[in-house]
Amino acid sequence: MALVLVGTSHRNAPVELRELVSFTPERRGEALSRLAGRDGEAAVLSTCNRTEVYLAGPEAGACAQRALDELASLSGLSEAELQPALYRLGDVTAAHHLFRVAAGLDSLVPGEAQILGQVRESFDAAQAAGTAGPTLHRLFRHALRAGKRVRTETAIAENPASVSSAAAELAERVVGDLEGRRVLVLGAGKMGELTAANLISRGAESIFVASRTPERARRLAERFGGTAAGIEAVERELGLADVVVASTSASGYVVTAEQVERALRTRRGRPLFFVDIAVPRDVDPAVNTLDGCYLYDIDDLERVVAESVAGRREEAARAETIVGSEAEAFHAWQLSLDVVPAIAMLRELGERIRMAELARAEHRLDGLSPSERKAVESLTTQIVAKLLHAPTVRLKEAAVAAEGVGYAEAVRHLFGLGEDER
Repeated sequence: MALVLVGTSHRNAPVELRELVSFTPERRGEALSRLAGRDGEAAVLSTCNRTEVYLAGPEAGACAQRALDELASLSGLSEAELQPALYRLGDVTAAHHLFRVAAGLDSLVPGEAQILGQVRESFDAAQAAGTAGPTLHRLFRHALRAGKRVRTETAIAENPASVSSAAAELAERVVGDLEGRRVLVLGAGKMGELTAANLISRGAESIFVASRTPERARRLAERFGGTAAGIEAVERELGLADVVVASTSASGYVVTAEQVERALRTRRGRPLFFVDIAVPRDVDPAVNTLDGCYLYDIDDLERVVAESVAGRREEAARAETIVGSEAEAFHAWQLSLDVVPAIAMLRELGERIRMAELARAEHRLDGLSPSERKAVESLTTQIVAKLLHAPTVRLKEAAVAAEGVGYAEAVRHLFGLGEDER
């Protein structure tokens, strides 16, 4: 089975394009069976910084085309418009990329903790949809192990910079001292919670949480001694807040320029700072053109993050070594798939011949005692095992050296393996 990855990330595409190819959980569930095709496997990793489609199937080209068709349909763009922002990787290169992603080495914030859970959630979704077969099962298991090893065997994740801490730092730079400032959090998810916690730790005085699920908003607000309401309260709160953190899963703008413009009339010149870390974006980009408004999206945080991770290069190098070893282990397993069927068929042939010859000699074995018959069985089994030992070892060695396909075909030809089926 060929392994194919087609995707885009913050390294290849701006947020304006990434939000077009962002899968909601519902859309991902609908897409997985189409992506897998008739006899393949599929998984989709979709976060605020990346959308990646992982496919395994008999033909790499057909897998890649299915991924491209799905992404083009999702984005509303033509293939020609979309392709410059996409990368396509195959087999061990695709595996190595996913392992780096799971380890937090390809994130906007190196070492960030959230991505490992997102990789696990993508694998769980593929399993639930029935599109994670042997190849993707092995791939994601190795990825999760690589991510865990990096976090336990290196210090790259110790006191890591994160999107949430970078957002709080950027707010402090623009607004100034956060002491006594009021924060409006849109969305009651994990990222909004982490950003709110960072702002509070820097001196923000009060939190107001607005969400489409009021109960979740209330729980989050209570944690910080704040208040909560439904999303309909946003415009009123825009007149009171100093910092707005937007991180909902809405498919369209939660805050429009018109809403902000009306709120500005009540603010008496007080500036309003927006951090939009949602993909798709929650805040209309036109807000940035309004006097007294400062809007930063997920891409704007990259500069802040770059400054905070400069001192962790040595730990990143150790993490890369771990990821590389996991990629080699996966590659060895993938190569072994070329020879395993041939080895199994060869052993089956040897056993069939052994059993057939014993059956032919049955009349000459009638006089043997049970212990003598057992000795004959053991002797013939050992002869077959010793005859097949060297070819089996050579096939496995050839697989590791990427020569397994040729050796497997030679064994099939020399021993006539599979000819009965043909």
